[in-house]
Amino acid sequence: MTLDAAMAELAFLGDRLSQSAAVLGHHGQSETHIRSRLPDAVVFPRNTEEVARIVSICAAHGVPMIGWGAGTSLEGHALALRGGVTVDFTRMDALLEVRPEDMLVRVQPGITRERLNQELRATGLFFPVDPGANASLGGMAMTRASGTTAVRYGTMRQNVLALEVVLADGQIIRTGSMAPKSSAGYDLTALFVGSEGTLGLITELTLRLQGQPEAISAAVCGFAEMGPAVDCVMTTIQSGIPMARIEFLDTGTVAACNAWSGQNLPLMPQLLVEFHGSPSAVAEQAARFGEIANSIGCTGFRWAEAQEDRTRLWKMRHEAYHAILASRPGCTAIVTDVCVPMSALAEAVEETRADIAASPLPGPILGHVGDGNFHAILLIKPGDEGERATAKALSGRMAERALRLGGTITGEHGVGMGKLDYMAAEHGAAWAVMGAIKQALDPKGLMNPGKLVPQQ
Repeated sequence: MTLDAAMAELAFLGDRLSQSAAVLGHHGQSETHIRSRLPDAVVFPRNTEEVARIVSICAAHGVPMIGWGAGTSLEGHALALRGGVTVDFTRMDALLEVRPEDMLVRVQPGITRERLNQELRATGLFFPVDPGANASLGGMAMTRASGTTAVRYGTMRQNVLALEVVLADGQIIRTGSMAPKSSAGYDLTALFVGSEGTLGLITELTLRLQGQPEAISAAVCGFAEMGPAVDCVMTTIQSGIPMARIEFLDTGTVAACNAWSGQNLPLMPQLLVEFHGSPSAVAEQAARFGEIANSIGCTGFRWAEAQEDRTRLWKMRHEAYHAILASRPGCTAIVTDVCVPMSALAEAVEETRADIAASPLPGPILGHVGDGNFHAILLIKPGDEGERATAKALSGRMAERALRLGGTITGEHGVGMGKLDYMAAEHGAAWAVMGAIKQALDPKGLMNPGKLVPQQ
């Protein structure tokens, strides 16, 4: 790597090339336990042509490149494991085109999901994927994000129709189209969605939109034990009720959220649900869910039909991670997620709860259980290697349990650095095929090295 020569050529960016300690430090931090890895420089491109030029320069000098959106990933995806240049897309945040008649939008990767939906408000449309954090759309595509609304609207996999991507040699390609479907060749869009920046850098996305629902109703209800709450989720899904959201909080999460946000939910496992549609459809769905929940033994059923009540409810859910961190001051967390078939959800959650309870660590459980995805937030003291090892072991057993039950090691967080050790167990020989694709598109191994695939 000839970094100095690359820096000289990257000087065309002016003050949008930075090697200041503050900027490097900001781009060397992780949301969770993954330790800091500083890049050698950070660049702030404004358009696709600049990204292509940056990539061409870095490729010529053997300098690694790491994409950066909002920095909200949880498995160290955007850390510069081997140094190099972080490409920060925050200045490529334009809404390029809205096509209401096709229910599509074209955007640059740096725009965040909250700002996109603010821009779309007057159109009667919205972008539905909601991972909780105000993530960038490019980062959400690269990690194949999902979230609270995936049970109804799908993940980024279903909602990205087309991409513009700069490959590892600086070549610009377009994948997909605005057509609702295609049988024309390999699905390269699907290949790049979830690739975590290891194959190229996304510079434009074409996304599906949804109509803003005419009516929305939300509710929260408690259960004496985890098992009945999970049974309620499974019965609801199997009954065909089109839930927009169905979230689970265990008792530890409820206690943390109460303290953080001033809520007064009963200290027991809680389900948070939401329904979208016409007024009559929402009323029918809510009534059917209420019948199921009551038959399984729910208590403290509360409706949140007013906008401000729903906002408070989902704000509490989205802030659950920070609430849990605050419940053990000074701690950091190993945040892990798995996803299993719905038939195995109760077993996976109960075994995970028992495993954490038998450990010395607090580890609240929550998640988007409507699609079999749940999370454990394992709280550890910084610098305590014993606690770190215990948490890693718990996380490892969660991954093994998910695979044993026919699931996956991660439903939405992605692999990054944090889950690299479990990829061979999930994919077997297919992991080597991923490595071969990486080798074909990035033979020098410069795109986000050390992540997702076997090491080159």
